[in-house]
Amino acid sequence: MVTKISGGKLILPEGIVEGKSIYYENGTIIAVTDENLPFDCEKKANGNYVSAGFIDVHVHGGFGVRFEDATEEEIIKACDGHFAHGTTTIYPTLSSSSIDAMENAAALVRKVKEDKSAKAEIIGIHLEGPYFSPLQCGAQDPNIIRKPQKEEYLEFLKEYADIIKRWSYAPEVDPDLEFLHTLTDFNVMASAAHTDALYTEMMKAYNNGMKLITHFYSCTSTVTRKGGFRFPGVLEAGYLTDGIAVEAITDGCHLPPELIRLIHKVKGTEKMCLVTDSIRYGGMENEADGIEDDHCLVEDGVAKLKDRSAFAGSIATTDRLVRTCVKQAGIPLVDAIKMMTQTPAEIMNLDKKGKIMYGYDAEFVIFDEDINVVEVIRQSK
Repeated sequence: MVTKISGGKLILPEGIVEGKSIYYENGTIIAVTDENLPFDCEKKANGNYVSAGFIDVHVHGGFGVRFEDATEEEIIKACDGHFAHGTTTIYPTLSSSSIDAMENAAALVRKVKEDKSAKAEIIGIHLEGPYFSPLQCGAQDPNIIRKPQKEEYLEFLKEYADIIKRWSYAPEVDPDLEFLHTLTDFNVMASAAHTDALYTEMMKAYNNGMKLITHFYSCTSTVTRKGGFRFPGVLEAGYLTDGIAVEAITDGCHLPPELIRLIHKVKGTEKMCLVTDSIRYGGMENEADGIEDDHCLVEDGVAKLKDRSAFAGSIATTDRLVRTCVKQAGIPLVDAIKMMTQTPAEIMNLDKKGKIMYGYDAEFVIFDEDINVVEVIRQSK
C-alpha cells in the first residue's frame, strides 16, 4: 500500500522545500516529487514541517523507566514514549554497573529489538562505562568505575557483540590500546567519555579508531597546568581534530546557548550530534519537577546530583533538543534537524536513515513552527 504525505514543508538534504510530496511503501521511500503519483492513503501535513525521523544515540531511559534495570515491558514503554516526541531510532544506553547487570539488560533489549515490539527501532546498545577515570565520574557510581579487565569485557563481547554497537570509555585507562583494539575487532564503536585524558592520549586513541566524544563538555578534561606548562585535553582534541565527532546535550541546561553556537561553529553539522542523555525522568518535565530519589533530584528542567554539585543526566526528549538549538541558540532549523537525523545516522553507519530521499527508511516527524510534534510516522519493513 502506497502512502502519500502532502502539503508539508519538507526538510530535505538540500534545504526546506514546499510543493513536493513523499510517497512510501513497505517501509521505504519510493518517491519525493512534485508529480502526482498513484497512492492508496494520504497523510496531510497541513503546512507543518516534515523531517526524517530523529535518531537518539545516547538515552538511558525515560517516562519512569531506566534501561539498566527495566523489564521487557518497561523497555517498550520508554521507547514508545520517546517515539511520541520524534525518536524513530534509539540506542538504549546502560551506565556503569556490574557485568551481570549489564548482561541482563542487554538480553532484554535484544529481545525487544528482535520482537520489534517497540515503536522506535532499536539498533543496538550503547554502553557508558564502567572503564572511566575516577576523576571524571560525574553521576556514574565511583564504586563501579574501574580499569578495563580483559577477561570481563571479552566474554561480554563474545556473547553480546550483536547488540552492542558502541562502548564509551576513558582512553587514558587503556594505555596499551588493548580494549580499543578489541572493540574494533568486534565492530563496536569506541567513544571517549568520563575522561581526564590529555590531548596526546586522545590522539593516540583517535589514530587507532576512536572517532567520537560522548556528551562534549560533560566530564571531559580541558587545559591543565603542570610545572607552569599548559597541556590541552579532551575538549581541545575535539575542537582541533576534524575527524572527531561530538555529542551535544542541547536540553538548555547542560550547555548554554553560547557553547551550543561555539560547537556548531567549529565542528559544523557534520560532526555535531544531538543527544538527550535522558534518564528515568525523561519526557516527564511536568510530573518530575521536585522528584528526589536515592541518586538525584529534578528541578529547573534537569536532573541534578542530590548535593546540586553537578547534573545527573537530562530529562529531555529529542524535540526539546531541536527546539533549544533553534529557539535559544539561534541555530538554523535545517542544521538542527541534520544534527538530529543525518549526522547521527552517518556516525553510526546507518546508510538508509536520517534523510528524506528515495530508498531511505519511511520514518518521519511532522512538527509545527514551535517544533511541537504533530505526528510521528515509522512504517516497518
